[in-house]
Amino acid sequence: MTPAKKIPVLLERLREAHPDARYELNWSTPFELLVATILAAQCTDERVNRVTATLFPKYPGPQALADANTAELEEDLKPTGFFKQKTKSVQAMSRALLADFGGEVPRTVDELVTLPGVARKTANVVLNTAFNLPSGIIVDTHVARVSQRLGLTKHDKPDVIEEDLMELVPKEQWTFFGPAMVLHGRYTCTAKKPKCEACIFKDVCPRIGV
Repeated sequence: MTPAKKIPVLLERLREAHPDARYELNWSTPFELLVATILAAQCTDERVNRVTATLFPKYPGPQALADANTAELEEDLKPTGFFKQKTKSVQAMSRALLADFGGEVPRTVDELVTLPGVARKTANVVLNTAFNLPSGIIVDTHVARVSQRLGLTKHDKPDVIEEDLMELVPKEQWTFFGPAMVLHGRYTCTAKKPKCEACIFKDVCPRIGV
């Protein structure tokens, strides 16, 4: 089965398995989602959610984070790992958001990636999840791995994988497809010991690299 022919099957089964698929970071404003996504680099969503449960009430909005005591913020972010860099990124992003966008999270990839610490994946997470805008397809480590194993892409670079997926997946499905594939990769098509026998795609997956 060609990659293009697989897509309707994948979408149908993902809808059955994850009808309410969402990115698993907790947030109540687009800005909170932006911060949480930056903190989630090389850290589990579960740990980020534990940190942001106290972080967001303590620093409500970009001004509070921009003005935060750096050493104190480093302590707050320590459990997420790489906390010195993440503190620098979150504060620089907050200051740039205030200076360039009046503190409002912009609604385009081109604008979002001008912010420190924000690359295309983070921009897509915010736009897909907070605004339901099909700016692109979220490609994190889970989506990359599942896409490669299914034969949807032969590439390793996230931006190139995203281009391959955007050619295959109908645009109106982008905001669902990314989060659903994340969940599939996190809980079934895991990096080590994937649960192939229990997989909803086992009859259409060539298991490339498994």
